[in-house]
Amino acid sequence: MIAMPPPAQEQLITVTAMFFSPEEDRSQIISVQCCPRGTVSQGICPTPLVQNYFAESVPNTIILTQGLNGEALRYPLHIWYCPIALQRGSPVNRGINRITSSAAGKPWCGPVIVLKFNGSRRHGYTDAGSNDLPALSAYFLSYK
Repeated sequence: MIAMPPPAQEQLITVTAMFFSPEEDRSQIISVQCCPRGTVSQGICPTPLVQNYFAESVPNTIILTQGLNGEALRYPLHIWYCPIALQRGSPVNRGINRITSSAAGKPWCGPVIVLKFNGSRRHGYTDAGSNDLPALSAYFLSYK
């Protein structure tokens, strides 16, 4: 009898993301684990495990590919948000309100997590941080 190795377990990938809690004035840097789905060579991006931050509903996502002045982002941003809070209009996200200097035409509501893709092909993630705030601010200012 030939001994078979146990099936390989998927290794979780950890990246840093920005978390905008509605109750906080500033974003927090958090660690987000991502579950691989195939391989990068297959063009399949890992799935972020963010559901715990969205108690009200399954989060929706937006992929932000343009930054200031419509310039293409070398590393697009993946924005996760609560559609129920956004539709209801509460609670207003204080951190996003702060980065837009309260100048947005429509306030953003509910929790938001921002991950950063590791390239324009969006096959994986890299660490997000404060350098991504200008592009985010421009997006939230233009949101209607």
